[in-house]
Amino acid sequence: MTTKLKGNAVVGQSGGPTGVINQSLVGVIEEVCEQECIQDLLGAVHGVRGIVKEDFVDLKKLSRHDREDIARTPSAALGSTRDKPDEEYCGRIFEAFRKRNVRYFFYIGGNDSANTAHIVNMMAQQAGYELKVFHVPKTIDNDLLITDHCPGYGTAATFVAHALIGDDLDNRSLGGIKIDIVMGRDAGFLAASAMLAHRRDDDGPHLIYVPERPVTMEQFVDDVAAVYDKHHRCLAVVSEGIRDTTNSLWAKNILQHLEADDHGNVQLSGTGALADYLIMKLREKMPTARMRADTFGYLQRSFPGLISPTDAYEARYCGRMAVFYASGPYTSGSVCMQRFGKGDRYRVDTFITTLASVAAGTKSLPAEFINEAGNNIRPSFYDYVSPLVAPLPEVGYIEGRLTK
Repeated sequence: MTTKLKGNAVVGQSGGPTGVINQSLVGVIEEVCEQECIQDLLGAVHGVRGIVKEDFVDLKKLSRHDREDIARTPSAALGSTRDKPDEEYCGRIFEAFRKRNVRYFFYIGGNDSANTAHIVNMMAQQAGYELKVFHVPKTIDNDLLITDHCPGYGTAATFVAHALIGDDLDNRSLGGIKIDIVMGRDAGFLAASAMLAHRRDDDGPHLIYVPERPVTMEQFVDDVAAVYDKHHRCLAVVSEGIRDTTNSLWAKNILQHLEADDHGNVQLSGTGALADYLIMKLREKMPTARMRADTFGYLQRSFPGLISPTDAYEARYCGRMAVFYASGPYTSGSVCMQRFGKGDRYRVDTFITTLASVAAGTKSLPAEFINEAGNNIRPSFYDYVSPLVAPLPEVGYIEGRLTK
């Protein structure tokens, strides 16, 4: 029988916060308390940045009541970071780990965080430092490879669906054109979740645009005009990562100088420039129509009150399973979810994949979910997304079509 590696553990959070990332953190804490091979559990304040600064919190001291308060609270309780360690940075990480006999490292985050975990794992092997490194998935973009879906997505999708139901009612009452910009730099999963708001034939959103299907500005304007002519109104959802037919970001074409983070990702959500530009282009064709636009931005990430119970459970489960796998024969890996059944029979199980396979890139919204024209989401996407979100509100209508 192989002797289990004994020592302390560090857990950190990285990347954009979500509504359930703290569920994963509490899942890690709970399972660590069940494993005799792990002694102390140190929370790294602001991820790897806290490790090199030796800024830690003793997480085993948290009471069960405090854990539950933290678990149901959105955002990153330990603080987050987008630092990308290089060789020198990793050397400082191992120095801090050696100082405290840290033999387990759990990193909660998206694909950039998986890449950071992969770098740390490779550097530990090269340095001959025995360390188990595990990535716990998180991202509202739902764009991690291998896993069926990601903790954080179901809650953000719930927000988007609620917002679009309300926005459609507003648009229905006053008419005109409304454009909503939704997060999603490279993947259209979050924008696609807006289709949950469309439950009657004339409900919005009437159009949904995702990064996976490039469109011209001319097509966009013509699409909106056609819906407006038919319904006397139009509600359109546009992913912030929408691209033209040369595969160039519309936002990048609009703004000459876009801020990028330490991983080289262009910051798209801190400005309403794309929404304003689209309205300007629409006014050129329909100068008399009432037009408005909103950029949801960071509101989608940590909005309280709309947490998906399924998402919360799965996030916590992934945190626990990372520790469970680490306490066994695995030396590193990323926790993935596999779904079984659908509807009332929906459930998930977990498995481990390599850090490299998750760090390698991003997952796209499958083409089968996008309509042929590239301006909407097929009904088949409902079966994928509906088990992941919280129940949506029912709304009433006075029968009969409202016109101008």
